[in-house]
Amino acid sequence: GDCKKAELRKMPSAPKKSSKKATHKFTIDVASPVDDGIMDPASFEKYLHDRIKVGGKAGQLGDVVKISRDKSKINVTVEGQFSKRYLKYLTKKYLKKQQLRDWLRVVAANKTTYELRYFNIHDQENEEGEE
Repeated sequence: GDCKKAELRKMPSAPKKSSKKATHKFTIDVASPVDDGIMDPASFEKYLHDRIKVGGKAGQLGDVVKISRDKSKINVTVEGQFSKRYLKYLTKKYLKKQQLRDWLRVVAANKTTYELRYFNIHDQENEEGEE
């Protein structure tokens, strides 16, 4: 039966003050460039920390946005409304700043995960034209 599943879904994982806000968890997988030593995951983590805006202010994440790093994966947990595309935008900005934009692209691996992949010629046809 599906009754059990529905009950499980209702169970809150942790008591939150505002239960209205949904929590979204996004992951940015930076393994490729990190393994090659061309990117420092800690500096990217700090960059996100300083750049993600909460209520129009950057660098004041408070309890709304939590960023953690697991080796070469950056996990961003957000309460309330948050655009995944915004993370993509910030990731691209960071790549540009590090002059890696010509080598790496930000690809959605699934609904909540982006990964950095190297450009290669075979992938050109399914390159999304969204900026």
